[in-house]
Amino acid sequence: MYIDTHCHLNLPELYENRKAVVERAVVADVGKIITIGTDIESSIKSVEIADEFPEVFAAVGVHPTDLLKVGHDWKEQLVELLQHPKVVAVGEIGLDYYWNTTTHEDQKSFLSEQIELAKSLNYPIILHNRRADDDIKTILKDHNYYNGVLHCYSSDEHFADEMLGMSLHFSFTGNITYGSKKLQRVLRTIPLKQIMLETDAPFITPVPHKSKINEPAYIPLIAQQIANVKDISLETVEITTTQNALRFFSLPS
Repeated sequence: MYIDTHCHLNLPELYENRKAVVERAVVADVGKIITIGTDIESSIKSVEIADEFPEVFAAVGVHPTDLLKVGHDWKEQLVELLQHPKVVAVGEIGLDYYWNTTTHEDQKSFLSEQIELAKSLNYPIILHNRRADDDIKTILKDHNYYNGVLHCYSSDEHFADEMLGMSLHFSFTGNITYGSKKLQRVLRTIPLKQIMLETDAPFITPVPHKSKINEPAYIPLIAQQIANVKDISLETVEITTTQNALRFFSLPS
């Protein structure tokens, strides 16, 4: 069994056909899916979807480019959502210095508050990091909280080595099938015991389906690429990444 640790079943591209999307995932041996919130509305929808399907779990949080979509009571709303039994993480949270939709200071403030929330309730965090390596590292150290996964990892092997020193986990999407030499070096750097699989669907569709909408059923393609780069068996990738995800998110086996 595989686990898609990060997708967005709450987005229109997948939501309208979510039953078929989940069914195709199960046929592809993707037995568990975590659907991710990026603001309060999408977090609520993630929880509702998790209630619909036994295979689906939810993460709730405020994404750095979505800060303007939440009201003054956003934190109270997150606390309430985190009480739901199928919510397994705080996320997607982090920093994004590529899109100039919100200020760096506001992003850092929201990230810090959500890390403290996760820490107080003992939830793992799902980190978005785009062109913000130094500040991500600084904030994690400031809060002394490293129970996190760097989702859709795209930084280099040197930053990966620093994050390994903090015992963080890493997840990879279809981007690793696009031929990046940098990501191949990264994959060789990171021990399999700290890697998880994700699609980030409906985005970043793996080869050979790059022109299509991404979905959890494509997880085996990402696993196969990791196996190819690390020169190990697909079965080893499947078993190890699944155990990593079960443990990291405290999922039922």
